[in-house]
Amino acid sequence: MKILIVDDHPLIQEALQHVLAALDPALELIQAQDASEAHAALSREPDTDLILLDLALPDSDGFELLGDLRREWPGMPVLVLSATHDRSTVEHALDLGAMGFIPKTANTRVLLEALRLVLSGGVYLPSESARANGGIRPRAVTRPDQLGLTLRQADVLKLLVQGKPNKLICRDLRLSEGTVKVHVSAILRALNVRTRTQVVIELARRGVRLDSPMARAR
Repeated sequence: MKILIVDDHPLIQEALQHVLAALDPALELIQAQDASEAHAALSREPDTDLILLDLALPDSDGFELLGDLRREWPGMPVLVLSATHDRSTVEHALDLGAMGFIPKTANTRVLLEALRLVLSGGVYLPSESARANGGIRPRAVTRPDQLGLTLRQADVLKLLVQGKPNKLICRDLRLSEGTVKVHVSAILRALNVRTRTQVVIELARRGVRLDSPMARAR
């Protein structure tokens, strides 16, 4: 397993090395201190399993970098680790395709559980109780088909959570824009939400795991 840590604080990098060693004895950690180093690292290591991203980086906008990473490596989940975790910051990160958001105040157990959740296809969000005491609210594991979604709608859902607009979903799944809009509407109804950001929040609340979209005969 490979994880890229994008953070410009040496102490944070060192602390994360010790914490993440508990994930996998064979874990390979890749380090970057800014946007250019992150892009270079991913070009060298395109099989990276997850990106752990600090939004406060020198000489770059963390949100802009997040958007770039999701566009350039859409199959690689990004988990934001930030000292700023107000509602607008969390929701903006989700809008850009983050698969989770961890406050830097979270303890080691929370960080590891959040990483395992995202690596398994889930979405992690800090609930109000998590912000207060570092706890993760227990949640049932659910598959997309248990939400009443078709296989194709589950594929659309996966790309929607990655922050992709309808046009890119059309391209990736080789569907018409009208068809994608129908699928997105069905997903919103199934989750009883109105926006894409609310989709991500609801998936986290329900503990839904998302497999990567698979090419199917059409």
